[in-house]
Amino acid sequence: MATLPPGVDSSSFESALTEFRQAIGSEWVFSSDEDVALYRDAYSPTWNEETELVASAAVAPETTEQVQDIVRIANRYGIPLYPISTGKNLGYGGSAPSYSGSMVVDLKRMNRVIEVDDRRNFAVVEPGVSYFDLYRYIQEHDLKVWIDCPDPGWGSPIGNALDHGVGYTFGSYRDHFASNAGMEIVLPDGEVLRTGMGALPGGEWGEYKYGFGPSVDGLFAQANFGIVTKMAFRLMPEPDAHYTGTAIVHRRQDLIALVDHVNYLDDSGLIGMPLWGNRISGFGPMDPELAALVENGGSDAELDAYAARSGRGFWSVQLQFYGPEPTVQANWEYAKQRISSIEGATFEDGPLYTFPMSDEDKANHHHRVAIGVPNMEIFSIGARSERNPSPQDGHLWFSAIIPRSGEAIFKAQEVIGKIWKEEGLPYNAFATPATWTHRCYIMITGLPISRTDKSINERSMRAYNRAIEECGANGMGEYRAPPQFADAIMDAYSYNDNIYRRYAEKLKDATDPNGIIAPGRGGIWPKNIRDREGRA
Repeated sequence: MATLPPGVDSSSFESALTEFRQAIGSEWVFSSDEDVALYRDAYSPTWNEETELVASAAVAPETTEQVQDIVRIANRYGIPLYPISTGKNLGYGGSAPSYSGSMVVDLKRMNRVIEVDDRRNFAVVEPGVSYFDLYRYIQEHDLKVWIDCPDPGWGSPIGNALDHGVGYTFGSYRDHFASNAGMEIVLPDGEVLRTGMGALPGGEWGEYKYGFGPSVDGLFAQANFGIVTKMAFRLMPEPDAHYTGTAIVHRRQDLIALVDHVNYLDDSGLIGMPLWGNRISGFGPMDPELAALVENGGSDAELDAYAARSGRGFWSVQLQFYGPEPTVQANWEYAKQRISSIEGATFEDGPLYTFPMSDEDKANHHHRVAIGVPNMEIFSIGARSERNPSPQDGHLWFSAIIPRSGEAIFKAQEVIGKIWKEEGLPYNAFATPATWTHRCYIMITGLPISRTDKSINERSMRAYNRAIEECGANGMGEYRAPPQFADAIMDAYSYNDNIYRRYAEKLKDATDPNGIIAPGRGGIWPKNIRDREGRA
């Protein structure tokens, strides 16, 4: 399934492969069809089609110096490179390149935990380090810090941060790119850049990330201006206790006031990630009575009456508290007092956990990522089971950023729900947002992918593209996406004749004139490909 890099003939490509082998060792250059197939996107919506995004080969360097060699060779031959960390970005493109024929730069061998400091609370790692690796290092060295991790623990802190990935604790940690504190990057010409205090000969990463002058760190996230080979992250000191409590409101419009209260608690640093839920329909197939109400455009009064009859409430939010035990208990009491201003609000006390905690007790925690323990439990949701005897082959994540307000949630439910209904896709009319990102919400939903039924993929892609356009028209833009949709998403960020993209491409052309690093990543294309392929 491998394909040649565009504009590179087979003879030149073989010469380049020879140079790559000399630079990093022949065993770390992968060019057979069997090896290259491992870098396909397992959830590709164009699986086995001509338009599937596939690599030409892959290389696995071990050091920053080897990455420099790879970049310089690629420049000589005009071979586009696509760097990955652990390549586990399922639902957002996996390890496949954003431009077919690119050579994957697999950074899995760069897997050193360089430093973890539990006095100043930071870590410095290479891109091949996974959340499992970093957690294991912290436990083995008995360090009193937590990582903030996403649901699948097999990912890389660097890879996740560079794709604006997120987690579960306090806002300052769960925005993973924002919590970076300096990085090392191999630039498109092979030079090495260090940002923050790492730009000083004797400087240390981990705390002040800005250094002096313009901050360029953001150019290396969801973009194609270099290959990150090291990054520092701020870590959360292990708290004495973790407590969860749930607030429940009983009318549809109560969501507006509840969101405002939760925003105050979150922005004041009193809670970690709030977890929203709807109680009226819950998870799974909707009750026939409620489904009929929704189908017939039931009024708020009718929906409220149904919620009252069910006895479950309408909306809920689980609040997380971290800190000394008396503090978390006091903050929960304060949260209840504040939310009690919503008529009829009720509360459920949750468990209290104290630290340090044994591995056995951690395994029994109701949501281990909330206490910095990476795991793979998220995949049980889509696994084969009595409830789900025929699981789908994969999914595409559609993830639109919306404002943190009840009104914005209602609007997103309306806009996305209408598209999904018209395309024959299931959508919960009471869908609630993810709150991983700090100071905004994400309306995230998965679209099914099939290896055998192209019509399913075509429908999902059609719905995805419609949602990009219609959500964009309502001020809701995707924060992350599979590469097949990057151009359409960047098109939607269209202020002033798409100045955002045009400015990024000016920078791309100036710093990467041969278009070597990840062409198409983030919807940014180099001039040589724009000219050759007639891209805007």
